Amino acid sequence: MKLCPYCQRPIDEKWRFCHHCNKPLLTSYTNELPISSTYQYQRNINDQSYNFEESRDFDINIIEDDKIDKKILEIDDQINQKPYGDGVGDLFLEKASLYFKKRDLSQSLKELERALSSFENENNLNKMAITHNEIGLLKEEIGYFEDSIYHFKRAINIFKNLKDNVKLIQVYNNIGNAYYQLKDIENAYICYQKAIELAENENMKYEEVKSSSNMVEILFILQDYERIKKILKNNHQFFNEKNDIYGIITTYSKYGKLNFYLGENYYEKSYNYLINTLELIEKVEEQLSIYLKARMRWEIYLFLGKINLLWNNFEKAETFLLNSLESVRTFEIEDDNIKESSILEALGNLYEIMKKYDKAIEYFKLSSEIYYKFGEDSKTGELKTKIAHIYYDYLKNNIDAIDYYEQALEIFMNIDYYKEIAKIHNKLGDLYLEGNITEIAINHFEIARKYYHELHDNYHIELLDEKINSLIK
Repeated sequence: MKLCPYCQRPIDEKWRFCHHCNKPLLTSYTNELPISSTYQYQRNINDQSYNFEESRDFDINIIEDDKIDKKILEIDDQINQKPYGDGVGDLFLEKASLYFKKRDLSQSLKELERALSSFENENNLNKMAITHNEIGLLKEEIGYFEDSIYHFKRAINIFKNLKDNVKLIQVYNNIGNAYYQLKDIENAYICYQKAIELAENENMKYEEVKSSSNMVEILFILQDYERIKKILKNNHQFFNEKNDIYGIITTYSKYGKLNFYLGENYYEKSYNYLINTLELIEKVEEQLSIYLKARMRWEIYLFLGKINLLWNNFEKAETFLLNSLESVRTFEIEDDNIKESSILEALGNLYEIMKKYDKAIEYFKLSSEIYYKFGEDSKTGELKTKIAHIYYDYLKNNIDAIDYYEQALEIFMNIDYYKEIAKIHNKLGDLYLEGNITEIAINHFEIARKYYHELHDNYHIELLDEKINSLIK
């Protein structure tokens, strides 16, 4: 009997992934086409999904499209020969997997919805929950996070009634990922914590480790670095004992991020962890799909780029950041991906420091457009302010500077960011004053003063009083 080299459980020789621990296996392709999402270290730094019965493969290089099309036609023939409800749901799931391999996500979703309808007619609760989870994962993949949360909640309710805690832990992690994408940190934290506690109660160490690895991303936002250290130390020990290189890759990557956030004194340590992570990925890259490799690498490249930027290694910084951008564009589904915005912003910062102001403006504009598309209003306003700053301070183009400051002002007013509103009104006052348009300048200064009153910022109130009084006299 052949055993998985990672979890030591029995495996079928035809499996490409262990169906117990979900690690890639060096095997040949089989016509057995998996349905559910795979838990892989690492789909990306946070976006980890889990399998229920079998793993869904992201590598479109495995089989040609014509072979997939032929298999779809064969399944259609089987469906036509079966009475509705007579195992037809599983065939729809198989079709969904095939369309996913073709990256035809719209058709894959339709097949999942047909599968769900079939299982509902059969009252097959387990398959209904699995399919709700799959729909949730696909909705998340294409950016419909609210819809994905709805389906994850349906799956959770069913698995609770079935008392299937293994699958329940997995869906808690998946819904936590969706909340994280929506930046709903409170609910993401709650869901990850439920997964951790349930795994602890069931003495499921591997699921506890996977869930706590997801929790780390929330703790970065909360700046709870001490808890992150404890989790990563525990995870590293666990993965070392299991000789799990994929788990070690994930843990090293998170150690790299942790040391970056700890500040300047830890940048070298962060750099070494990130470089070691890339080296580990190279050791197993033949086992990984192009999508998974890109997902694992994009954020590593991003942080390596940021570190080199802080070290004034501009050429290296540019190379790493462009590699990060290429990685995201390898696995992204839509024309834009929210991850692109952070990379484009970093490139804008790089080119601004290098005094390549036209390129800096270009990348800040691209980044702000993506942030706007995904509803990141504060980041959109921040980048428009940066563009205005370049036009004013470096290019001496006051007209475009005023235009972008006003665009940023409108955004910050819509989200009631008083401090930013006050700063921009103050800046616009200076700009109009330079143009000898005193009346408009005074108006902006007075509005800025009003907002600083709301902020109880006496320092800026006094400065503005002086400005206004000098102009009135």
